[in-house]
Amino acid sequence: MRYVVFDRDGTLIVEKNYLADPDQVELLPGAREAMERVHELGLGAIIVTNQSGIGRGYFDLATAGRVNGRMMTLLGESGKAIRGIYLCPHDPAKPCDCRKPKLGLLRQAARELKFKMEECFVIGDKDADIELARNAKAKAILVTTGYGAEAKATPDFTAPGLVAAVNWIAAAIAN
Repeated sequence: MRYVVFDRDGTLIVEKNYLADPDQVELLPGAREAMERVHELGLGAIIVTNQSGIGRGYFDLATAGRVNGRMMTLLGESGKAIRGIYLCPHDPAKPCDCRKPKLGLLRQAARELKFKMEECFVIGDKDADIELARNAKAKAILVTTGYGAEAKATPDFTAPGLVAAVNWIAAAIAN
Protein backbone atom coordinates (compact mmCIF):
# COMPACT_ATOMS: atom_id res chain seq x y z
CA MET A 1 0.00 0.00 0.00
CA ARG A 2 1.21 3.51 -0.80
CA TYR A 3 0.88 6.26 1.77
CA VAL A 4 0.13 9.94 1.95
CA VAL A 5 2.06 11.70 4.70
CA PHE A 6 0.22 14.72 6.04
CA ASP A 7 1.60 17.53 8.15
CA ARG A 8 -0.90 18.56 10.84
CA ASP A 9 -0.83 22.30 11.63
CA GLY A 10 -1.46 24.53 8.64
CA THR A 11 -2.17 21.50 6.45
CA LEU A 12 -5.04 19.55 8.02
CA ILE A 13 -5.98 21.98 10.78
CA VAL A 14 -5.81 25.75 11.10
CA GLU A 15 -2.36 26.91 12.22
CA LYS A 16 -2.41 28.17 15.81
CA ASN A 17 0.99 28.55 17.38
CA TYR A 18 1.57 25.90 20.05
CA LEU A 19 -2.01 24.62 19.94
CA ALA A 20 -2.77 23.17 23.36
CA ASP A 21 -6.56 23.53 23.61
CA PRO A 22 -8.56 20.79 21.87
CA ASP A 23 -11.54 23.17 21.65
CA GLN A 24 -9.50 25.41 19.32
CA VAL A 25 -8.91 22.68 16.73
CA GLU A 26 -10.45 23.65 13.38
CA LEU A 27 -10.18 21.57 10.24
CA LEU A 28 -9.04 23.43 7.16
CA PRO A 29 -11.53 23.53 4.28
CA GLY A 30 -11.40 20.32 2.27
CA ALA A 31 -9.73 18.21 4.98
CA ARG A 32 -12.60 15.72 5.21
CA GLU A 33 -13.03 15.50 1.45
CA ALA A 34 -9.30 14.98 0.92
CA MET A 35 -9.19 12.18 3.49
CA GLU A 36 -12.21 10.49 1.93
CA ARG A 37 -10.52 10.67 -1.48
CA VAL A 38 -7.29 9.18 -0.07
CA HIS A 39 -9.33 6.25 1.24
CA GLU A 40 -11.22 5.87 -2.07
CA LEU A 41 -7.88 5.74 -3.90
CA GLY A 42 -6.82 2.80 -1.73
CA LEU A 43 -4.02 4.76 -0.09
CA GLY A 44 -3.10 4.82 3.55
CA ALA A 45 -2.45 8.04 5.45
CA ILE A 46 -0.27 9.06 8.35
CA ILE A 47 0.29 12.35 10.06
CA VAL A 48 3.85 13.41 10.85
CA THR A 49 4.08 16.53 12.98
CA ASN A 50 6.72 18.53 14.85
CA GLN A 51 5.33 19.57 18.23
CA SER A 52 8.14 21.55 19.81
CA GLY A 53 5.69 23.06 22.30
CA ILE A 54 6.14 19.85 24.31
CA GLY A 55 9.94 20.18 24.45
CA ARG A 56 9.63 23.88 25.24
CA GLY A 57 7.34 23.08 28.19
CA TYR A 58 4.23 24.82 26.80
CA PHE A 59 2.14 21.65 27.01
CA ASP A 60 2.66 17.94 27.56
CA LEU A 61 2.31 14.80 25.47
CA ALA A 62 -1.14 14.07 26.92
CA THR A 63 -2.34 17.52 25.81
CA ALA A 64 -1.00 16.89 22.30
CA GLY A 65 -2.89 13.60 22.37
CA ARG A 66 -6.13 15.40 23.25
CA VAL A 67 -5.57 17.88 20.40
CA ASN A 68 -4.98 14.98 18.01
CA GLY A 69 -8.05 13.22 19.39
CA ARG A 70 -10.18 16.30 18.71
CA MET A 71 -8.82 16.48 15.15
CA MET A 72 -9.73 12.82 14.61
CA THR A 73 -13.22 13.44 16.03
CA LEU A 74 -13.70 16.33 13.61
CA LEU A 75 -12.47 14.20 10.71
CA GLY A 76 -14.95 11.52 11.75
CA GLU A 77 -15.51 8.69 9.30
CA SER A 78 -13.43 10.52 6.68
CA GLY A 79 -10.32 9.87 8.80
CA LYS A 80 -10.48 6.10 8.30
CA ALA A 81 -7.45 6.20 5.98
CA ILE A 82 -5.27 7.49 8.85
CA ARG A 83 -3.14 4.64 10.17
CA GLY A 84 -1.13 6.62 12.69
CA ILE A 85 -0.03 9.96 14.07
CA TYR A 86 3.71 10.36 14.58
CA LEU A 87 5.02 13.36 16.45
CA CYS A 88 8.36 14.83 17.40
CA PRO A 89 8.09 16.31 20.90
CA HIS A 90 11.60 17.74 21.03
CA ASP A 91 12.80 21.31 21.37
CA PRO A 92 14.46 22.26 18.06
CA ALA A 93 17.56 23.37 20.01
CA LYS A 94 18.12 19.78 21.15
CA PRO A 95 19.16 17.48 18.30
CA CYS A 96 17.05 14.43 17.58
CA ASP A 97 16.51 12.16 14.58
CA CYS A 98 12.73 12.56 14.47
CA ARG A 99 12.21 16.28 13.89
CA LYS A 100 11.20 17.00 10.31
CA PRO A 101 12.93 17.18 7.88
CA LYS A 102 14.86 14.26 9.41
CA LEU A 103 13.52 10.83 8.59
CA GLY A 104 13.17 9.25 12.04
CA LEU A 105 9.37 9.34 12.28
CA LEU A 106 8.83 8.44 8.64
CA ARG A 107 11.23 5.50 8.98
CA GLN A 108 9.35 4.35 12.08
CA ALA A 109 6.01 4.55 10.27
CA ALA A 110 7.39 2.75 7.20
CA ARG A 111 8.74 -0.03 9.40
CA GLU A 112 5.51 -0.39 11.42
CA LEU A 113 3.12 -0.11 8.48
CA LYS A 114 5.36 -1.86 5.94
CA PHE A 115 5.55 0.73 3.18
CA LYS A 116 8.34 2.23 1.10
CA MET A 117 9.15 5.84 1.92
CA GLU A 118 10.11 6.62 -1.66
CA GLU A 119 6.58 5.68 -2.81
CA CYS A 120 4.93 8.21 -0.49
CA PHE A 121 3.37 11.56 -1.19
CA VAL A 122 4.17 14.17 1.47
CA ILE A 123 1.75 17.08 1.88
CA GLY A 124 2.71 20.05 4.03
CA ASP A 125 2.87 23.82 4.33
CA LYS A 126 6.49 24.31 5.38
CA ASP A 127 9.96 23.87 3.97
CA ALA A 128 10.57 21.07 6.49
CA ASP A 129 7.72 19.06 4.95
CA ILE A 130 9.09 19.46 1.43
CA GLU A 131 12.61 18.63 2.65
CA LEU A 132 11.24 15.54 4.43
CA ALA A 133 9.86 14.36 1.08
CA ARG A 134 13.18 15.09 -0.63
CA ASN A 135 15.12 13.21 2.07
CA ALA A 136 12.80 10.22 1.60
CA LYS A 137 12.94 10.49 -2.21
CA ALA A 138 9.14 10.85 -2.11
CA LYS A 139 6.83 13.25 -3.96
CA ALA A 140 6.49 16.65 -2.28
CA ILE A 141 3.28 18.66 -2.34
CA LEU A 142 3.15 22.15 -0.84
CA VAL A 143 -0.23 23.48 0.23
CA THR A 144 -0.47 27.25 0.40
CA THR A 145 -2.55 27.09 3.58
CA GLY A 146 -0.77 27.75 6.89
CA TYR A 147 2.77 28.93 6.15
CA GLY A 148 2.74 27.63 2.57
CA ALA A 149 3.01 31.07 0.97
CA GLU A 150 6.31 31.63 2.84
CA ALA A 151 7.95 28.34 1.85
CA LYS A 152 11.18 28.51 -0.17
CA ALA A 153 11.62 24.81 -0.98
CA THR A 154 10.62 23.56 -4.42
CA PRO A 155 7.87 20.92 -4.32
CA ASP A 156 6.74 18.61 -7.09
CA PHE A 157 3.36 20.35 -6.96
CA THR A 158 1.89 23.39 -5.24
CA ALA A 159 -1.80 23.26 -4.32
CA PRO A 160 -4.16 25.85 -2.86
CA GLY A 161 -5.51 23.22 -0.46
CA LEU A 162 -5.86 19.54 0.35
CA VAL A 163 -8.47 18.65 -2.25
CA ALA A 164 -6.26 19.93 -5.09
CA ALA A 165 -3.28 18.14 -3.54
CA VAL A 166 -5.08 14.80 -3.41
CA ASN A 167 -6.46 15.30 -6.93
CA TRP A 168 -2.85 15.69 -8.11
CA ILE A 169 -1.96 12.46 -6.31
CA ALA A 170 -4.89 10.69 -7.99
CA ALA A 171 -3.61 11.82 -11.41
CA ALA A 172 -0.04 10.80 -10.53
CA ILE A 173 -0.96 7.26 -9.51
CA ALA A 174 -3.24 6.86 -12.56
CA ASN A 175 -0.23 7.31 -14.87
